[in-house]
Amino acid sequence: MKSTLIKDTTKEERIALIREWVPVDDGLNDCEIDLWDMYRDYIDGKKEIAEINAEFQAEYYE
Repeated sequence: MKSTLIKDTTKEERIALIREWVPVDDGLNDCEIDLWDMYRDYIDGKKEIAEINAEFQAEYYE
């Protein structure tokens, strides 16, 4: 499995990875979570996936 770390990927590869997670019919229509918004900082090379997931979990459990 190829690394998903920012240092090991291009922006295009990060977009492709997120695209894999969002099927055409993502089933999130009734949900307020937009994966593109959630992972924007990862796509832009600002935060790693693990950081974003940790922040999300912290907000979820509050």
